[in-house]
Amino acid sequence: MKETEVTELYTWLDETTTVAKTQLDESYLESLLFTLEALFYNEVNRDNQNEVLKKKVNEQLSKQQLDKYSVEVIRKAIQLALLKGMKEPTQHQHIMTPEAIAMIIGYLANKLTENQKEKIALFDPASGTGNLLFVVMEQLNRELEVFASEVDPLLLKLSLFNANLQKKEIEFFHQDSLSPLLLDPVDLVITDLPVGYYPDDVQASEYELKKQEGHSYSHHLFIEQSLKHTKPDGFLIFIIPENLFTSDQSDELHKFIQENAKIVGVLQLPETTFTSKEQAKSILILQKQGESQTEYKQPLLVQLPSLSNAEAMSDILNQMNAWFDEHL
Repeated sequence: MKETEVTELYTWLDETTTVAKTQLDESYLESLLFTLEALFYNEVNRDNQNEVLKKKVNEQLSKQQLDKYSVEVIRKAIQLALLKGMKEPTQHQHIMTPEAIAMIIGYLANKLTENQKEKIALFDPASGTGNLLFVVMEQLNRELEVFASEVDPLLLKLSLFNANLQKKEIEFFHQDSLSPLLLDPVDLVITDLPVGYYPDDVQASEYELKKQEGHSYSHHLFIEQSLKHTKPDGFLIFIIPENLFTSDQSDELHKFIQENAKIVGVLQLPETTFTSKEQAKSILILQKQGESQTEYKQPLLVQLPSLSNAEAMSDILNQMNAWFDEHL
């Protein structure tokens, strides 16, 4: 992959989005969606757009040859545009999983499923812009059946057109993932857990991990919902808040996990990855209870070094590879 190509395509996306933003008087992310739609259809596909905007965007499209770029170049260029849009004050609730962490999830997903010969069903119940899912799909590089669910309509549309431009086949659900899902159990769940309180107490009452008083924790409910939609012996990889097992209701969560899954491992992410210690996160790997007799008497417990320290990361990966060779 050529970084110059990423820069080139990102520059085009940014310029076109800025043109659209000026004409539409919308946020950068909404204008980026307009740009991605136009790029996919190779024309302005929305009705009732002013002629000035149509002319300017068509001029931009005439300069673009998308076919010359690889899938990875397209993903990375769109990722840069998304990151720019998320810096706007109005987009504080939109956070993308960092690239380096998504790569680690992809590595883990590959290791956990490499002995499976059949097609793998993969699901992200909080897919956001889809970047985590796209990275993992690239890492797995095998026949996949992929599903994603997202409640935010803007993020869902951005990930949909992003997937279309990368020619990735994903079935998207636009819904609250904690409401009933019409989805058969999958082999692998990956997600960056949405952390906070879940406002729908009626829906939360359907869960074992509901709170008896007040709002339940959405991240606890997401773990329960994810296990429900995982096949027996299937794997789940969560990006979790570091205090998941020491915060309020952690005893109930730990008991629930022990009854329904095996803890395969916990990877503590370096604090340097996050803006503050309070925002620090880890990676939790679970295997749903099933017929497998594997007992992880020595779970994979890792303190990851700075993700920019190539030598230290290489050493850790060698140790992790040895663990997977022994236990899986």
